[in-house]
Amino acid sequence: MINLILTQMQSGHLEKLAELEKICFSSQAWSYKSLEDELTNPTAHFFVAEVDEEVAGYIGMYVVCENCYVTNVAVFPQYRRQGVATALIKMAMLTADAMETDFISLEVRPSNEPAISLYQSFGFEQNGLRKNYYKNPTEDAWIMTKFFKRE
Repeated sequence: MINLILTQMQSGHLEKLAELEKICFSSQAWSYKSLEDELTNPTAHFFVAEVDEEVAGYIGMYVVCENCYVTNVAVFPQYRRQGVATALIKMAMLTADAMETDFISLEVRPSNEPAISLYQSFGFEQNGLRKNYYKNPTEDAWIMTKFFKRE
């Protein structure tokens, strides 16, 4: 069992996160500056997973007008399949729910079966499509959403 800690993104995380972006998203990677800008964005909620004080992954999301949109979920290859992404998704869902959003939504490549399976395990359902959303290789994006029941 790994020693996993979740924390809010801080400036000390940015270099590793920019590196992780290049590994996971190549041509569409967020730059150091883009990540840094989110530190002062009042709608942004970014969480970092650390294992033994090393950055293992992160999740970013925006909460606007009772809506929550996940921007990225990324995990370093050596920490995959160890519960890091699961913990990050749980944190995002808890945050979105606590902020009383109506839903949490994200995009995913249809070919990314492990991610789709993870999102479905949390109750996300495919409810839209963005044509040619991804590059290198070009691929559509499924829009997957989990609606919260509010009374």
